[in-house]
Amino acid sequence: MAESKRDYYQILEVPRNATKEEIRAAYRRLARRYHPDVSKEPDAEARFKEINEAYQVLNNDELRARYDRYGHAGLEQTDLSGFGGFGFGFEDIFSDLFGFGGRASRPGPVRGSDLRYDLEITFEEAVFGCSKEIQIARQETCPECQGTGAEPGTSPIRCPECHGTGQIRRAQQSIFGTFVNVTTCPRCRGTGEIITTPCSTCHGTGRAEQIRRLVVDVPAGVDDGMRLRLSGEGESGLYGGPPGNLYVMLHVKPHPFFQRREDDILLSVNINIAQAALGDEIRVPTLDGEEKLTIAAGTQPGTVVRLKGRGVPRLHRNGRGDQIVILNVSIPTNLDAHQKALLAELGKTLGREVVPQPGRSFIERLKEVFGL
Repeated sequence: MAESKRDYYQILEVPRNATKEEIRAAYRRLARRYHPDVSKEPDAEARFKEINEAYQVLNNDELRARYDRYGHAGLEQTDLSGFGGFGFGFEDIFSDLFGFGGRASRPGPVRGSDLRYDLEITFEEAVFGCSKEIQIARQETCPECQGTGAEPGTSPIRCPECHGTGQIRRAQQSIFGTFVNVTTCPRCRGTGEIITTPCSTCHGTGRAEQIRRLVVDVPAGVDDGMRLRLSGEGESGLYGGPPGNLYVMLHVKPHPFFQRREDDILLSVNINIAQAALGDEIRVPTLDGEEKLTIAAGTQPGTVVRLKGRGVPRLHRNGRGDQIVILNVSIPTNLDAHQKALLAELGKTLGREVVPQPGRSFIERLKEVFGL
C-alpha cells in the first residue's frame, strides 16, 4: 500500500520547509553513502532506490505540492520508476558524486612544455659570471593562423558528431533508472570544433616550431651541474594556457691547475728544497692575477697556506671564499756533479739518524684547514 511507504522528508532527513538547495545537498550526501557501487551496507540498494524516489518527488514543485497535500496517495497515478521528465538533473548529480557524466565542457588551458638546454662555460665564467647567447627551437603559437589551426580566411566548424559539445552521451537503462555515460568526442577530441581546411604552416595544430635567440645571464659563483630557470621561455600553452619554462643546465670545463671546493679554490705548487729550508718569496697564480706568497724557512711538504678572499664569489651572497695553496717540496732527480757534491757536504752536517715522527698526515692537515 502507498501509505506503508516512509515519509520522503524523513528519508532525505530534511524538514518539511526545506529549500531545494537543502534537499539537493541531503540527496548528494545520502547518495554517496548508499550507492551500491560504493556502499558496503546490506540494504544499500533498497535505500538508494528509496532516496532517489524521495528526491524525484521533493525536487519537483508540482509533485512536492501534491505530496504535501495528499501524502503518498496523491502520487498513486504517477510513474516514479524512472528519472526522466521531472527536472531531476541526475546526470549533473551523478557527475558530482562520482566524477563523470554531466554537462559538456571545453578543454581548459594547458600549460606549455618545459625545455632543457645544456650550456658549457669555462671555469672563470662560472666563478665571475657571464652572459651567453643561446639558440633554441620551440613550439610557439602559429604566426600564420594565430593558433586557430585553420588556414587564414577559413574558420573551424561545429563538430557534427557531438554538435559542438565536445562530448558524446549515451543513455543506459539499469534497475536504478537511466544513466548517462559521457565520453570525449573522438572526432573533435573534446574541442567541439573540427578544422576542414588546416593551416598550411602548422598543419592544424595551432603551433609551429620557431628558432629563438636568448641571452642567458649566468650569475657569479655557479658550479657544475647547477640549473638556471628562464620563466616563460618554454613552449607556448594550448587553449590560452601559459608557456612553460626553459631550464639551462650548466657544465663547467675543468681548469688546467685550479680546483674548486665549494667557495674555495685549491692550487698545488712545487718549491725546491732550498726554498723550503731557507724560505723565499714567490708569486702564485690566482683568479685575479698573480699574488705574492711568503714561504717560511723550514716549510714542510704538504704545508697549506690560505689566501683570504681569493676564492669564488658566494652565490647570491656577499663575500668570496679563499684560495688554498698546497706547497709540495720537489726533490731533484737530475743533479749535476757540483750539486751532488754540495748536497753531500750538507748531508754530513745534518747527520744520518732516522727518527720516526707521529705527526699528522697531509689529509689530516687539509681537514683542519677546511674545518672538517
